[in-house]
Amino acid sequence: MSVAQALGQGVPAGGVQFVPQSALPGGEAYEAFIRRTGQVPTRDNLHDLFNGLVWQTFPQSKSQLNCLHHEEISANGVTATRGPVRDAATLFDENGALLQAPEPLWQALLVRDWHRLFVTLRPLWQQARLTLFGHALMEQLVNPRKNITAHVLIEQFAIDKSIDLDQVLTSKLSAQRLAAKPFAPLPVLGIPGWWAANTDPIFYADSKVFRPLRQVV
Repeated sequence: MSVAQALGQGVPAGGVQFVPQSALPGGEAYEAFIRRTGQVPTRDNLHDLFNGLVWQTFPQSKSQLNCLHHEEISANGVTATRGPVRDAATLFDENGALLQAPEPLWQALLVRDWHRLFVTLRPLWQQARLTLFGHALMEQLVNPRKNITAHVLIEQFAIDKSIDLDQVLTSKLSAQRLAAKPFAPLPVLGIPGWWAANTDPIFYADSKVFRPLRQVV
């Protein structure tokens, strides 16, 4: 069974269908094809499997990202550079994550105070929830490395498992908002409980991974 067939056995993903990659006509942009046909070209690999699973979990948000791509392509065509909106939409689609967390964790994350975020405030992570959105991020975590970093949308979602994250996220994904690249880097294997090695505070002393906030002069 192909990945496209396997995904077709699951929950309907906001009206899209998963089809083999060969269904994408030569010369037509991937995002434009999805918008035109409601079909997602899918290869037989983990990358596209995770993409399909995200479509099934966040159908409204994925559709909104696709709509933004389509609007930009319609206005500017497919060029050598995507432009700020498509760049940001692609970054979030591939590598994004959503953080529901107490305010002190957000404050530490935004200034990249890694010791405070992961050591001093460690008990607060019991009240936090990180939801992965990016399918490339998920693929990387199949073979975990210390430096795998998510781009967290800077949006303080309520700490409530009952909220419809897909619906709320969709309302935040505007072209204007994304063009500003509202993301904060988060090395995900630093999160308590995500990797055994991070129980030692020395884990966070690696400045090649846990980089300080760059000072603007």
